[in-house]
Amino acid sequence: AKDYELRQYETAKWVSTIIRGETQKEAMRQGFWKLFHYIQGKNEKEMKMDMTVPVTCLIKSGCADFKISFFVPFEHQDSPPQPTDSDVFIEERKAAGIFVRSFGGFASPEKYAEEAEVLARILRNRGQPFHEDYFCTAGYDSPFKLFNRHNEVWYFKK
Repeated sequence: AKDYELRQYETAKWVSTIIRGETQKEAMRQGFWKLFHYIQGKNEKEMKMDMTVPVTCLIKSGCADFKISFFVPFEHQDSPPQPTDSDVFIEERKAAGIFVRSFGGFASPEKYAEEAEVLARILRNRGQPFHEDYFCTAGYDSPFKLFNRHNEVWYFKK
């Protein structure tokens, strides 16, 4: 469809952290740095890894916890080094169909929420079953990239 797409993601490992009781913006900042330190060598192998995209943030309705995640680079998917920070963990996300809505510009928590609501409305109107109680934000650009930015909101297909 022109206003969203349905992607099929394979099972993959992500490195994640949960930030509790902060604003979404502050949780993203704190979570990003915890995960960035992991890929910079704060892991049991003291191994540096390339930064990957997207950086995702799981947002649950009525919940003040935010799960921030980096995709584990393909070459480390089989055996990612274990984090040495107890707040950071490796998780395996099962294969899933994901409804995706893309948009440009600098994405604020408000903009992500607005785009998620638009996507939810479209999916409901089209009778597409999806998990409505949570969504993910996905950012693809460094904060230093000023133009042609790419952001997404994701809902998981039921």
